[in-house]
Amino acid sequence: MNIKSFKKLRIPEKPGVYLFKSGKEILYIGKATSLRARTRSYFAKDLMETRGSGLVEMLTRAKGLSWQPTESVLEALILEANLIKKFQPKYNSREKDDKSFNYVVITREKLPKIIIVRGKNLINFKGSVFGPFINGGQLKAALKLIRRIFPFLDEKTKNYHEFYKQLNLAPDLENRKMYLQNIRNIRLFFQGKKKKILRGLKKEMKELARSEEFEKAAEIRRQIFALEHINDVALIKEEPKAGALDSLFRIEAYDVAHISGRNMVGVMAVIENGMPAKSEYRKFKVRTQKGANDTGALAEIVDRRLAHQVWRYSNLIVVDGGRAQITAVEKVLGKAGVKIPVLAVVKDKFHRPRQILGDRARARKYEKEIMLANNEAHRFAIAYHKNLRGREFLK
Repeated sequence: MNIKSFKKLRIPEKPGVYLFKSGKEILYIGKATSLRARTRSYFAKDLMETRGSGLVEMLTRAKGLSWQPTESVLEALILEANLIKKFQPKYNSREKDDKSFNYVVITREKLPKIIIVRGKNLINFKGSVFGPFINGGQLKAALKLIRRIFPFLDEKTKNYHEFYKQLNLAPDLENRKMYLQNIRNIRLFFQGKKKKILRGLKKEMKELARSEEFEKAAEIRRQIFALEHINDVALIKEEPKAGALDSLFRIEAYDVAHISGRNMVGVMAVIENGMPAKSEYRKFKVRTQKGANDTGALAEIVDRRLAHQVWRYSNLIVVDGGRAQITAVEKVLGKAGVKIPVLAVVKDKFHRPRQILGDRARARKYEKEIMLANNEAHRFAIAYHKNLRGREFLK
């Protein structure tokens, strides 16, 4: 598929889900704040540099593009998950191991809870399962929106129930019937059946009004209004306008943390146009290295990051260390056929930045952004390592 065939399509400026196809085979499914702007970004001239060979291969195979508009980005997120589960497109499954995806579980209890579970842990839970959801941060934001419409219990509610109740995030546990109705409506919402929910709520509101249960009727009216006017601005950031990918400068910074090789972890921090893009940050448990092998751990992390071919490639990579770290990353990039400049921030014995190794012109031009990226990666790695170490201590 090419830009000429794309321009013939009348894709709306609405939220929704898009599907790249080859005949009847669905190759890739994605969601968008603006379907037109998002799908157009796949035909940018620098796609190979910014998004990688996986998507170029997918677009070469693609012969068609279809889309399904939704009334909100929240509904697009849920529709995307349902369609990925149904069709299991090849280029979505490449994004990461199914065991790493996030799922929503409605537990099978007298008072069911709504919880997020990793794919690898699903076997430990019984109940209704929805997903997979690719981005954990977006899923958490979605559940916050849903919870304001239909208050529910989660794993933390036991300790914070009164506080959550004041914010209308936890239900009145004395009214089990209404709570179970909330759960039923949440289940329907994750099934993409918003219209059915609205019909049921409107019918119930009329019945409550007839029986003069005005307080309950008012709560139902609130839920109806919230469903019909979903405010999901905070769910995901704005999709880039057409051609915006040519102007976005992205830096990825990597760091490793451990104590004498124990609990070794790595992270990726991202700076876009001089600002931290925290929703893009990623954590990695180091799997292949034993002992304090920082360069080996770094190579593993970058190799695993490159396996996520639908993630946008960076314009610059920053590592903590020296020539050895630059060489380790360049070897991984070379093996993958990816050309991204690599710089290293060298520290003194007090772990203060001393110099930047690599292309001097880039180091001077982006010094502020490079130091910010390096600091963010170091902070993120230390926090992740401390958290992991604390959990290991409690076992």
